[in-house]
Amino acid sequence: MGKAVAYLVALIAGVIVVGWVVSSLIGPFLFYLVMGALAIGGGLYVYGKIKKSLAPGTRTQRRIEAAAKTYRMRNQ
Repeated sequence: MGKAVAYLVALIAGVIVVGWVVSSLIGPFLFYLVMGALAIGGGLYVYGKIKKSLAPGTRTQRRIEAAAKTYRMRNQ
């Protein structure tokens, strides 16, 4: 557990340092513009993956529907 925390702290510190260096090299405005575009792109990617995994006919969707049906039948 201690190693995992140390790696996580090192990763976060590395991201902060690299972000600070890149920000100072290309300018704060352009840096935040690029970071915003990456954040929006990542959000759209995750949204697409989640939407695809819950599409009709997928195993996850069938499990959700079965659980909802069981819950409704039990609470009648």
